[in-house]
Amino acid sequence: MNRERRIIIALAIGLPLCFAVFAYLVQPRLIRDVAHYLRLTDTSYYDPYILAVSKRHGVDFHLVKAVIRAESKFNSRAVSPKGAMGLMQMMPDTADHMGVSDPFNPQENIEGGVRYLKRLLKIFDNDLELALAAYNAGPTTVKRYGGVPPYRETRAYLKKVLRFYSEYKNNT
Repeated sequence: MNRERRIIIALAIGLPLCFAVFAYLVQPRLIRDVAHYLRLTDTSYYDPYILAVSKRHGVDFHLVKAVIRAESKFNSRAVSPKGAMGLMQMMPDTADHMGVSDPFNPQENIEGGVRYLKRLLKIFDNDLELALAAYNAGPTTVKRYGGVPPYRETRAYLKKVLRFYSEYKNNT
């Protein structure tokens, strides 16, 4: 093997390795962010946990997955402008009420979010549209309007979740 070829091979192997070590030493969060991005591109990453929690609480797996996709696009670190946090975008008061101490912990967030969704389904006699509207706008608002509130955001949210829900149900 000639000298130039050995240099090219050494650079091809060494540079990415040096970059990775440098990135980790200088900016360790960069490595975690890359790993986090890779999880976000795989929408089945949380499926085993979503399935277990959904079964335990009697809520459709596909519905929970559709809510997570609409709420956070599977980003466990998502924070909305209004302060909702994590995969299922729980508001701080709701998280506290559901016993979620760390809303950025995917397992806790899914557990609390599914329990909350189950509660809303019970409050609204399993009316999926009303329960989802309440998940977005709050149960008090849905009761005040006697149905889906006339908010553009809530109506768009409802449409999005139902579309994702249909996609998930039809692809299994």
